[in-house]
Amino acid sequence: MHGCGQEVLLTAHECASRIGLSIRALRLYEKHGLISPRRTSKQWRLYGSGEVARLNEIMALKSIGLSLRDISKLLRGQSTDLVQILALQRDALADTRNRAERGLTVIEALQTKIRSGTPASVDDLMTLAKETNMTEPLKNTVAWRRYEQMRPRTEVVIDAALYDEYAGAYETTDGILSIVSHRDGRIFSRIVGQSDIEIFPESETEFFMKALPVQITFERGEDHQVRRLSHHQNGFEDHAFRVDLDQVRNIEDAVQQRIRDQKPVPEGEIVLRNVIEEHARGEPDLDKMSPALAVLAEEQKGFIQTELEKAGKLKHLSFKGVSQVGLDIYDADFEHAKIEWGFALTHRGRISHLYLRQTP
Repeated sequence: MHGCGQEVLLTAHECASRIGLSIRALRLYEKHGLISPRRTSKQWRLYGSGEVARLNEIMALKSIGLSLRDISKLLRGQSTDLVQILALQRDALADTRNRAERGLTVIEALQTKIRSGTPASVDDLMTLAKETNMTEPLKNTVAWRRYEQMRPRTEVVIDAALYDEYAGAYETTDGILSIVSHRDGRIFSRIVGQSDIEIFPESETEFFMKALPVQITFERGEDHQVRRLSHHQNGFEDHAFRVDLDQVRNIEDAVQQRIRDQKPVPEGEIVLRNVIEEHARGEPDLDKMSPALAVLAEEQKGFIQTELEKAGKLKHLSFKGVSQVGLDIYDADFEHAKIEWGFALTHRGRISHLYLRQTP
């Protein structure tokens, strides 16, 4: 171990043994350009906090199934972001824990069934194999997608004439509507009822937001016309297909009118009561949510259930108003707490947005 000012530097042997790698692995990562250890006058390699942080990043990416070639391409020219590494490692471990819990549930149910004298069916065994396969790579999990979506983007110059091909209205299968528009050589995207957000090209078909870690990819059909876009955010990828712009604008006008009138959606209170009851049981109905919201609801159901247990029995719900982005806001009075809830429905009836927060 060497001291350099206030920084502690480790030899290759010290670094490898303390982090749980082989010296050969350190050399391999260096060969791929992933780390660049400092050298002593005798050419001994030294590893400081920056190199160790990068090693953590490499190990986290390997754990979700990326090859060294993929990792090299992803990290080339990028500095290590410890916050993102921690988020990736947390999400990956949470995913592993959730899969283990699901596997244990399947095993216990099958054990009970066999003890009762009922033989295991083919479906039972297929489910068992799927839910207990802990060696399956995690590359397509939420953890990986969140990490990839959070990485820095580089804006490039493309032909602004392409923007006219991308402009139009798009709809996901669950009914979330968006509008892409362009003006003055700039291109924008917005969810219906919300404000335009400028998007910036990183290739001729891939765009990103600077205000949020969101990316949009435009895709062409066999006729070379733009037929759909993919929306990348919060570890989820949603696909939206091109639809009639005038119809979407009519729906947007209706949303804006409801905001001006401060009018709740029909049977909105019933919808929210069901949501609260489901979360209190720890069983949110994910089929009634957009896929992106369902991912978040599944992750946060334990936390929300705990908060609702503390709050006690629901006593009263009162409509508070409609937000500027079209969410219905309610005040919920519980035995021991007051909680504000907000939600939005797509025009197909799916819950697309949901939040709650404690109020005084």
